[in-house]
Amino acid sequence: MKILIVNGPNLNLLGRREPQIYGNRGFEEYLETLVKRYPQVEFGYCQSNIEGELVTVLQQADGVWDGVVLNAGAYTHTSVALRDAIGGVDVPVVEVHISCILSREEFRHVSLIAPKCKGSVMGFGLDSYRLGVEALLG
Repeated sequence: MKILIVNGPNLNLLGRREPQIYGNRGFEEYLETLVKRYPQVEFGYCQSNIEGELVTVLQQADGVWDGVVLNAGAYTHTSVALRDAIGGVDVPVVEVHISCILSREEFRHVSLIAPKCKGSVMGFGLDSYRLGVEALLG
């Protein structure tokens, strides 16, 4: 199985940005944990702060990857373009969030992408990514 993990804006700052919310661990370090835990999975990873690049990555994943784990960051709440990209491809996408978006500021309570995703995982720290991988493997 081939799973692409896609991180959106500001997730390149994991381990440094708001550690009380996002923790002290960078994503690349956590990705090593996933690779070791799932030797049968070929992982790909990309991060971009640019909405259009994320749309392109999702479009190019179709037919190449068996699933996508997507943390769209703040674009979760604002991007019709990402929603449309997810709806326009056949590759299943699982939405993940490190924090529980429902327990944060009200503007974060709505996910525009969730209705187009296979499912959503939130609030389990970096382990949300593992749960997203499990959803794709299951």
